[in-house]
Parts: sequence; C-alpha cells; structure tokens
Amino acid sequence: MIEHGIRMDDRREARLGFDEAIYSAGKSTEQLDALIADSLASGGRRLFTRLGAEQLAALAPAHREACNYERSSRTAIVGRMHPDVRHHGVAVLTAGSSDMPVAGEAMRTLQYHGHGCTHVPDVGVAGLWRLMERVDELRSMSVLIVVAGMEGALVSVVGGLLPGAVIALPTSVGYGVSHGGQVALNSALASCAPGVLTVNIDNGYGAACAALRILRQRDR
Repeated sequence: MIEHGIRMDDRREARLGFDEAIYSAGKSTEQLDALIADSLASGGRRLFTRLGAEQLAALAPAHREACNYERSSRTAIVGRMHPDVRHHGVAVLTAGSSDMPVAGEAMRTLQYHGHGCTHVPDVGVAGLWRLMERVDELRSMSVLIVVAGMEGALVSVVGGLLPGAVIALPTSVGYGVSHGGQVALNSALASCAPGVLTVNIDNGYGAACAALRILRQRDR
C-alpha cells in the first residue's frame, strides 16, 4: 500500500505480461512523489504517462532527476531502461507530424517493455505516394499501429494493403467537424478494411498494450 490513497496492481505483469503504468494526469505532486519514491526504494521500473512538464517541474529534485522524460509524448520512465530492446515486427505509422505526441506515447510504451519499432512518419493520404514507397518494407510487420486524426482515412488504406494486425489509433488532431478525434474514431470503427482493431482517441498507451498482447501470443 502506497500512501495518498494509491494501491498498485502488483500482479498485473504475472497476469498480462506487462506491468501497471501510472496515468499522471490529475494526480497531485504528493501522489507522484510517493509513486516515484516507491519505485526507487524497490529498485523497480515504472512507466508514467500523461506527465505534464509542470508536474515534472514540481517533483522533488531527486525524483525529477530519476525520470527519463520525453516532453513531446509526456512520458517518463523511472528506473533503468529495458536492458534488451528487441525489434519484433511492429511499425508505427503517423498520418502527419501533428500526430507525433500520441504516436510517441505508443513508441515509448513499447520501448519500456523492450520492443523497438519502425516509425513511418508523415504518410497521410493527402500524399499517398509516401506510404506506397514503404509498402514492401511494411508487408513483413506483424503489427501496424496507425496514428491518424482528421478523417482517419489512413487506417482503411493500410488495412486494405497490408496483412499485419492493424491497430487504429485515432487522434484529436483536426479542424471543426473533426470533433476532437470523433470523426477519426468513427471512421476506424466503420472501416471496410476487415479486421481493423481500434483503441480510443489519443490512447497511445492502449494501442501499444494491444500490440504487446498480440506479440506475446505470437511468440509463445
């Protein structure tokens, strides 16, 4: 039992193959300091998601220094980086550079769990030739996380071209009727490309965990 009303799910890794991440948004400085202190005292590792720069700055100095922090994805890794990062046939495709913070959360989650990935940036359908240049390379990928906002069309294109498991990761990027990612989410759910899996808007962590489940079953 950690103080400040927090109780960790210490058995999650045994059940699922990956441990509990800390969703930092809404947590107080006291709660975050307690969680980092617990990780350091136990010699363990911990992934923090949605950790804002202001939250990081408010931490105790020793705890702030213990964080391997990436500002764009708002993720921090406490403890050693994974000792054996392997590439296991995962690609993360981003429709545009504005989707990178969400894609970064997915990539950092994979990295924390020891999985590298191929990042294929800026391949949105407005310039489809950019994706077509990489199709032969991407055919060998077991999992493709497709990160797209606006109308989310990239998901259906990838799902219709490539055989790997496609995880749609809609983002809140877009103007007006994009409605904060709702259009991209609905597009993924309504895709005519068969077998596309979909996670919630901006949920890079969830997309990475879906990929981890697929990879662990594949490699059993």
